[in-house]
Amino acid sequence: MMYQAYQAQADIMASLRGVAGIALQGFGHLTPCVAESAPIRNLSAGYELLGRVGLTHERPPFGIDAVKIGRRTVAVHEEATDVTPFGTLLHFRREATDPEPDALPKVLVVAPLSGHFATLLRGTVRTMLPEQDVWITDWHNARDVSMEHGDFDFDGYIEHLIRWIEILGPDTHVIAVCQPCVAALVATAVMAEAGNPAQPRTLTLMAGPIDTRVNPTAVNGLAESKPISWFERNVIST
Repeated sequence: MMYQAYQAQADIMASLRGVAGIALQGFGHLTPCVAESAPIRNLSAGYELLGRVGLTHERPPFGIDAVKIGRRTVAVHEEATDVTPFGTLLHFRREATDPEPDALPKVLVVAPLSGHFATLLRGTVRTMLPEQDVWITDWHNARDVSMEHGDFDFDGYIEHLIRWIEILGPDTHVIAVCQPCVAALVATAVMAEAGNPAQPRTLTLMAGPIDTRVNPTAVNGLAESKPISWFERNVIST
């Protein structure tokens, strides 16, 4: 019942956002004198605010169809290298160039899982493509994963990263951004301890909370100011 009610609310708001968008388009055809009047500016601001209400749960596209290498524009194709119920190992395959894509350094970009889509890093991928052969962890939206596939816990996260690093093979460079830095570090450590021949050649951790006691922020202050029971009551929801 809760999910149906939430979806109904989202559908209603989508309709209202559509109306707001049409109204804003209409305001765009007004003469400058009318458009700058106080009543129209107030209405326009209200419609714009309404149009931004609500969260999207649809994964936006990466939109990387081509990349410029030197003076040439080279086509880029998205290919699903490996797919599990919880995520896709997505490859941005460049068309043949000099040097050939196979000769470029292999890079696995580990994208954040919590509250994000991997497309958040489209700019990072686009920047790397001229000089690297790039894959990314394209995590699936949890609401679209059937319960029959079981849990996806921290161990499952590590298993996914190891599996995908093994698919890419030796000499893979791993770059983790923000939330997955801990998971990427653990996966690399597990592979190194096991003598896994596919362990990453390099590991880059960007803005990741490896040890939150170093340079504590307001988030640390909140965590230390409340008992675990408070977080259980207030920040866990179905």
